[in-house]
Amino acid sequence: MSTFIGQLIGFVVIVWLLGKFVVPPVRQLMRNQQEAVRLALEESATAAQKLASADVMHAKALEEAKLEAAKVTEEARTDSVRIADQLREQAAIEAERVKAQGDQQVHMLRQQTIRELRQGLGSEALQGADQLVRQYVADPAAQASTVDRFIDGLEAMSPSPAVLEAGASLNLRAASRDALAEIVSTFDRVAGGLDSDGLTSLADELTAVATLLLREPRLARHLAEPTDDTASKDQLVQRLFGGKVGGPTLEVLSKAAALRWSEESNLVDALEHIARLALLVRADRNGEAEEVEEQLFRFGRILDAEPKLTALLSDYNTPADGRVALLRAVLESGGTANKTAEALLAQTIGLIRGERADEAVVDLAELAVARGGEVVAHVSAAAELTAQQRERLAAVLTRIYGTPVSVQLNVDPALLGGLLITVGDEVIDGSISSRLAAARTGLPD
Repeated sequence: MSTFIGQLIGFVVIVWLLGKFVVPPVRQLMRNQQEAVRLALEESATAAQKLASADVMHAKALEEAKLEAAKVTEEARTDSVRIADQLREQAAIEAERVKAQGDQQVHMLRQQTIRELRQGLGSEALQGADQLVRQYVADPAAQASTVDRFIDGLEAMSPSPAVLEAGASLNLRAASRDALAEIVSTFDRVAGGLDSDGLTSLADELTAVATLLLREPRLARHLAEPTDDTASKDQLVQRLFGGKVGGPTLEVLSKAAALRWSEESNLVDALEHIARLALLVRADRNGEAEEVEEQLFRFGRILDAEPKLTALLSDYNTPADGRVALLRAVLESGGTANKTAEALLAQTIGLIRGERADEAVVDLAELAVARGGEVVAHVSAAAELTAQQRERLAAVLTRIYGTPVSVQLNVDPALLGGLLITVGDEVIDGSISSRLAAARTGLPD
């Protein structure tokens, strides 16, 4: 019995202990588990609702997607039709452009081929003509016939309207031209009483005075300055040059200082001009005028052929004595030169002041011809002209220009035939070489 009671007490204790310490936690755990299950069920219900909503939305989106896909498909079909039409249109336009461009290129190629054929045929024809012409003019008689035919053509020309002038007045303005005319008149009066030596002295003294004025520009400016008080200028001339130059020179200088000049440099130009006239009058009185003219033109042709010599003689920055010495050396190397021609050339080269030596010599030569009442025709020919041809050419040119014409011949074999004539500013080109050159220029490029 006691054992039973002890076991019962022990059971009760165990039950109490279980009720006290085990059941509450278990019960709390069960409640927690139930709450968790409840929450899970709620979440499951919520998820089911969301799933249902998602299914609805999915179905709706799927329907919208189908509609959009159908719309896109229709638009794509429409766009494809439109793009295809545009591509066909562009292809047609491009095909027309390519066709037009091809036609243009074919046309250009055809034109180029025609041009090349013409150029080739023209070049060959011109080359053949050149050879035939050269073979023809190789015969002196045939070459002379080209000159005769050209002169025949000149005879049919009407008188030329060209105005021909020569001498220092060509580049002077009105006041200086009038002054030059007066001083030339003074020279003519003074020269009438001078012999050959007197003319030489006059030329040398005027050249020396011109050189002095170039070296002393203030003095030149004072002598050329316009004024009504000519007496003071005359006194200055007498004081500076009296007893140093001859009476004729002093008279010319006094007259020059009393005149009005457009520019100061024209006074020096006039003195140089009178010095040239003095030598030309001397040559005329000594019967050597034609020889002087010929030598002056010959030296001009030398300068044309020797540009380096021309440059040396034209360099007015170098001393005049050196340039004149070079001139004399060239004249001596070419043989005996006429003394008057040599003096004129030395005077011209010594007074160079900006112009080219070849141009100054040509002006001098034309002045020499103009003193005889003639103008100069510079004639270039492939060979020497016969005396009959020169006389006939001079007569024809005289009739054309209405004044005596002096023919100055320059032989240039490159002309082949015919003549090249320059009278003043007028050029008559009847050379065969120029006709061949014009034919070459006329060939298609």
